[in-house]
Amino acid sequence: MRRQFLGESEVPVADGAAPEIKKRPKYDSKKKKAQTKASEAQKAAEEQQQEVNEANIDEEEYVIVDQESQSQVAESETKTEPDQEVEEAKQEEEEEDEDDWDAKSWDDIDVGLSKTSAFEEEEEKEDKPVATKQEISKPQPAVPAVKNVAPPVDNSKKSETENVRANNGVAKKKGKKGSSKDDDADNASDLRSPICCILGHVDTGKTKLLDCIRRTNVQEGEAGGITQQIGATYFPTENIRERTRELKADATLKVPGLLVIDTPGHESFSNLRSRGSSLCDIAILVVDIMHGLEPQTIESLNLLKSRDAVFIVALNKVDRLYGWKTCPNAPIGKALRQQNDDVKLEFNTRLTDIVTQFKMQGVNTALYYKNKEMEDTFNIVPTSGEGIPDLLLLLVQWAQKTMEEKLTFVDEVQCTVLEVKVIEGHGTTVDVVLVNGMLHEGDQIVVCGMQGPIVTTIRALLTPHPMKELRVKGTYLHHKKIRAAQGIKISAQGLEHAIAGTALYAVRPDADIEDLKDAVMEEMSRVRNRIDKSGEGVYVQASTLGSLEALTEFLKSPAVNIPFCDFSIGPVHKKDVMKASVMLERKKEYATILAFDVKVMPDARDLAEESGVKIFVADIIYHLFDQFTAYIKNIREEKKKDSAEEAVFPCVLKIMPNCVFNKKDPIVLGVDILEGIAKVGTPLCIPSKEFIDIGKIASIEINHKQVDTATKGQKVAIKVHWEQL
Repeated sequence: MRRQFLGESEVPVADGAAPEIKKRPKYDSKKKKAQTKASEAQKAAEEQQQEVNEANIDEEEYVIVDQESQSQVAESETKTEPDQEVEEAKQEEEEEDEDDWDAKSWDDIDVGLSKTSAFEEEEEKEDKPVATKQEISKPQPAVPAVKNVAPPVDNSKKSETENVRANNGVAKKKGKKGSSKDDDADNASDLRSPICCILGHVDTGKTKLLDCIRRTNVQEGEAGGITQQIGATYFPTENIRERTRELKADATLKVPGLLVIDTPGHESFSNLRSRGSSLCDIAILVVDIMHGLEPQTIESLNLLKSRDAVFIVALNKVDRLYGWKTCPNAPIGKALRQQNDDVKLEFNTRLTDIVTQFKMQGVNTALYYKNKEMEDTFNIVPTSGEGIPDLLLLLVQWAQKTMEEKLTFVDEVQCTVLEVKVIEGHGTTVDVVLVNGMLHEGDQIVVCGMQGPIVTTIRALLTPHPMKELRVKGTYLHHKKIRAAQGIKISAQGLEHAIAGTALYAVRPDADIEDLKDAVMEEMSRVRNRIDKSGEGVYVQASTLGSLEALTEFLKSPAVNIPFCDFSIGPVHKKDVMKASVMLERKKEYATILAFDVKVMPDARDLAEESGVKIFVADIIYHLFDQFTAYIKNIREEKKKDSAEEAVFPCVLKIMPNCVFNKKDPIVLGVDILEGIAKVGTPLCIPSKEFIDIGKIASIEINHKQVDTATKGQKVAIKVHWEQL
């Protein structure tokens, strides 16, 4: 067996020699039987051959040697003490444990990534099975040393045989590796890139996490690794392999890459829809390890649960743990092994608290390398500067394993408009995410517009240059065709009124344009049906159709119940202010614009101030509601003050005997208030067959002190001015 391993490594070894190496062998750990002591002449030849072997071993890339055989040869020659053997066995066992930890996260536990192993290429390199830890530690029966003596072998014949065998082995490995790459290429052609979005509470490090993934290649000066897309970041398979090489990144990756939507996670799921389904395939829910689940985290979690979405929990900011030793870009397992016991204890305590908080929300979670029930339990990946390789590989492997049918590439174009922009040199363009299918330059497309469906032809398909050239404005890469999934900028005529958040359809030869027009306007019609038919209500403005839907649903809810008369999508212009000003004549409180996540043009703001139209702007729906309700409350208070002079509060007064102090204008009387409230300004009359008006109360005095009101049971002096009622 030993000769066979050394033969495949092309290392000539004399019989009975045991080359001494400095590094622990990478694969073989099976114990061998002890060999007998050689003659003194043969021993001298072996020492000379040993020097040659050591030089060859340093030059070889893969050397498979058995360290246990060396220790046992040394035992037979020098008869070392048992204590030394026990010490070596302990050291070896510790090293085996470390290797097991590395392999455990992807190989030993069924992560659902593949039925056999996620790293087929590396398994194919091994011609012999590796002994397990139990087999290594198992005591071996004593065998007479005589049985290990081999007959002398002709070294020249032996070296020829070993060279042939080694060459055949290398050729076989190359053949297998090549075929495996071909298979990967075939599989990649059948699957599109999964689309991922990032969710989480404010300041949990969502953007920092994405920056950490993108920035690595910029710092290393690699131009072609990561490509920054419009509204999205695209990670090709080659980059994922490079970033995850410490986690055996030569694992089978069937998808061409990973597309991360660079928009707020909430918007990606609730607003950006593609033919009625969510745009994103998989999500990253970012949780701050120091704060646990926060309000927006729970809101995001409920959103994911309601859509039955697949997600991975990124337990972020683990480097905030006191005493944490930073290991940039390292796998989380390697980083955890560098920490002291106190840090590990705090990590486990906080992890347990967060897992408990998830359980309170009805969600089971576990560290990904300890998760044995992947289908029912969501994975947790600790991250900061560390853990990025684990997160990337788990995202891709889990997506391609569980969503193979959903990620299958189809020719039918599935595309969603992200944003409408004006770019110098290209005019009005739309930023889109191509979810599936393929777009060509010159294709006819149909887009939803504010004035109706827009039918136009693609003039240019654009993507930015690789990341290091993103600072150069106005330079884009032109493509004749682009395959999903990608973020693309489309240049075409007539896109000024295109609506973000709606579907984009490509017209194929057998397609009916009228049907496509009806399809793109279907969502717009659904929003229009929510408009208050009475024509009274606020004016609503939003950035995308999806956010407009969310806002209108909120306003229609029973707890809010605010009517709206019209709506628009995009920035607030003068025409929007003019439409809202119609309510000034009907209901002043409704002469307002609720602008959700949009900009207000300067000319529109000036016109609003002149005409008295109020504009409320906020990025969160609840803030809009709070601003509007506070405004309504102030208006009602002002109305009360204004109408207080006109309002009549009924009262019954009785003139007390001998209390008429002045019979001429102004009349001064002493009265007893029998019913109601007497106020300054209350008109008085004498009840008879016909009511006789005597004027309004000008002032009220109690104990020679003037007051504004007097209530039932009080006796006061009043001054009445004559006034024609």
